[in-house]
Amino acid sequence: MELTTGEGLCPTALDGVKLARTDHNIARTPVLYEPSVYIVTSGRKHGFVGGREFIYDPNNYLVLSVPLPFEVTTDVGRGEPMLGVSVRVDMSLISELSTRMTIKQAQASGDAHGIICPTPLNVLMSDAVIRLLECLRSPVEADVLGSGVVREIIYRVLSGPQGAALLVLLDRNGHLAKVHTTLQWIYREYAGPLNVPRMAEAVSMSVSAFHHSFKEVTGTSPLQYLKAVRLHKARLLIKYNGLGAQVTAAKVGYESPSQFSREFKRFFGHSPARESVRLQAMIGADGPEEVFESACLRVRKKAESGKG
Repeated sequence: MELTTGEGLCPTALDGVKLARTDHNIARTPVLYEPSVYIVTSGRKHGFVGGREFIYDPNNYLVLSVPLPFEVTTDVGRGEPMLGVSVRVDMSLISELSTRMTIKQAQASGDAHGIICPTPLNVLMSDAVIRLLECLRSPVEADVLGSGVVREIIYRVLSGPQGAALLVLLDRNGHLAKVHTTLQWIYREYAGPLNVPRMAEAVSMSVSAFHHSFKEVTGTSPLQYLKAVRLHKARLLIKYNGLGAQVTAAKVGYESPSQFSREFKRFFGHSPARESVRLQAMIGADGPEEVFESACLRVRKKAESGKG
């Protein structure tokens, strides 16, 4: 608990590792996770995507192989906050480990059941998570031991029952990997125009097959997905960068600030102006790294000075 400075997301000295905390229950709300392994150490989260419901808590960690908007409720523990740690999925590490483990690429499951997977937390994974949190208490240990513990956590996922959720992404000819490529592009280039035919051509799929596969994987259309990503990015820019609605609208690709405000309110249930004065940070939403860049730099500079 002492690793978090307050409610919301907290960067750490390790690239790709974030901590999350909330001190009270949160009703069902939209979130956006980047590809990650998410472990709840206290409390519980209840997720909803494409008509499916799932729980991740101290007994079940979450494996998410693509950036995916969905909805969650958050429940705190008895007298304790909800605490979680996320480890970003690095495909180069997945590729290296799968080669060294001599495990074959898996077949795609074809829908959201295969890209967002609650998995029982066994003793080996639990031990690795504890060691990760322990090493974060010391700048020296985080620097020396952290990357190795992160590597072990990804290894445990790959060797576990949901390792296939990550392995399918290595098959560049598989439809899940092709959609994953598109999702990563949207996640990076969300402020630009979306040309569905061009994106389908880029991954060697017909427009109809692309639409079908995209909806199977995400539960939504490319245009709806883009809108969700834009609005989540906007929420983070308002919250963490203190931007106003008009500036934010332009930054996330909206030509009309009034349309942006209407869609923001419809999506989140309150206006951008209301978001700018809310004190509670959004739990579970991972934005682009640039949103957290200044915070991450502060944390790492502090870690560097601690090593000296």
